[in-house]
Amino acid sequence: MTTSSNTRTEVQRLAERPRAQVLVVGGGINGLGTFRDLALQGVDVVLVERNDFVSGASAASSHMIHGGIRYLENGEFRLVKESVTERNGLLKIAPHYVKPLETTIPIFSTFSGILAAPLRFLTHKQGKPKERGAFLIKTGLTIYDSFSRDGGSVPRHSFHGRKKSLEALPALNPGLKYTATYFDASVHDPERLALDVLADGLAAGPHARAVNYVEAIGARYGGVLVRDRETGTEFTITADVVVNASGPWTDLTNEALGQGTRYMGGTKGSHIVLDNPELLEACAGREMFFENNDGRIVLIYPLKGRVMVGTTDLEADMSERAVITEDEIDYFIELVSHVFPTIPVTREQIVYTFSGVRPLPHHDDTAPGFVSRDYRIVPGTVAGLGDTTVLSLVGGKWTTFRALSEHLANETLQALGAERTVQTLGLPIGGGAGFPTTPQAERDWIARYGADVGVERATTLLHRYGTKAAFVIDAIAGWDGEDAPLAAAPTYSHAEIDHLVRNEHVVHLSDIFLRRTSLAFTGAVSLPLVHEIGAITANALGWSPNRRTEEEDSFVADLADAHRVQLKSGDGSEAAAVR
Repeated sequence: MTTSSNTRTEVQRLAERPRAQVLVVGGGINGLGTFRDLALQGVDVVLVERNDFVSGASAASSHMIHGGIRYLENGEFRLVKESVTERNGLLKIAPHYVKPLETTIPIFSTFSGILAAPLRFLTHKQGKPKERGAFLIKTGLTIYDSFSRDGGSVPRHSFHGRKKSLEALPALNPGLKYTATYFDASVHDPERLALDVLADGLAAGPHARAVNYVEAIGARYGGVLVRDRETGTEFTITADVVVNASGPWTDLTNEALGQGTRYMGGTKGSHIVLDNPELLEACAGREMFFENNDGRIVLIYPLKGRVMVGTTDLEADMSERAVITEDEIDYFIELVSHVFPTIPVTREQIVYTFSGVRPLPHHDDTAPGFVSRDYRIVPGTVAGLGDTTVLSLVGGKWTTFRALSEHLANETLQALGAERTVQTLGLPIGGGAGFPTTPQAERDWIARYGADVGVERATTLLHRYGTKAAFVIDAIAGWDGEDAPLAAAPTYSHAEIDHLVRNEHVVHLSDIFLRRTSLAFTGAVSLPLVHEIGAITANALGWSPNRRTEEEDSFVADLADAHRVQLKSGDGSEAAAVR
């Protein structure tokens, strides 16, 4: 094994000591959660991710932490119970990113779906679309509430007739008969929460190591052959246990290691993000969660001053990149008109789109909407890895990542003959530790940390990073010279971006725009901003002028290809979705 002079320090250290008790393959939320859990137990654990951390399925979520009311129709009561428990737990251990979400269901009939629901429950076949009526939804929400009895983490549901519903939400379709309102939770910044999970694991000590842009490509010498995608350097990592947490790519990882499996059958889900102030106001801070006329459960979700609309549930081809289609965009525009018929929605209002593949199990002819959202762990061995235990994760979702990681870590510890020493139940995550949850506590925190940056800036940083904002404030205070807002995105500053680049495993410019910040999601990216952040990143990472240009061009192309956002020419001050 040889290393390039351009090899990143963390990759070089891994290549110099390519041995661990556990190797986790996959840096989505479930791989990161398992890495954190094992690191907290003192296990010598390594994680490798072929792209950036939390850039695959975990980056294409609906930004919800929810109990999964619709899973009741699938008969997945265990999953609903676990999901509700974990939702309530995340509200407490990650309060900086996970918040209660008021959710309203517009209902257009009273008894529709009563006969179809038992058939769906028994066969898991979609059949002819049949809207769920008020009786069926009321029954489901009553059962759902019964899973939420933990001292009032969220209020119970309420039902209202047409008159009261339109008084509260006057832009709703006047043809509705009722609305049902209940609470779940949202995760405003899923990528940042995942980065906090990663940081918790790394903070456990030098026995925990994680690298991005390093892929598992095969088995060699009884270990997993990996390749640094930045330099082409290859080396072998040996471990007693390999955890395959590749999400939708689990079968492809197993195939690369020499063991063909057919565990996965993921489905594609897409979303659009709209800059539509009228629609944002109409939502009144609530998510609209409802059944479209094709039987698909969809949502309209106010988020970060924008409105996200999703999601689809289509069969996925893992050999192709998941990208939104014209038909999906038409579908989303039509569904908004069904709920808010007087509010125009056009393609020109789309500022961002994203698509991903859910890590669902292989499902033969089961309709996509009825494929189990539960997870299982499949133990096995791979010929090329000798006696190494391979644990393949099948399924999993954002809401249950802590409990799933606990289960996966427990099976790993059992394979190692080790005992759990630290419980993650109730353990704060990242910037959720000490996060102020009352107005007075927030004022006290800001008074303590705002001296260097001012009250307004300290407030912004607290809500952006949780209590980890203290480290960002320290970086700003120690900045060489006076820190200044970005000219093209003044809610961020030069020192803040520099801190993210230097301390959060940034390798490419896209890592900053897509995952370390919300700039792409909110449609704030412009050509001047690309150049501005490109300069900061180049300085922090020591890029040559040519490398900086390549990174900027690559990101602009990726934004257009993967997210259908074309930066306008001219002064480049605006961005718009490709139409």
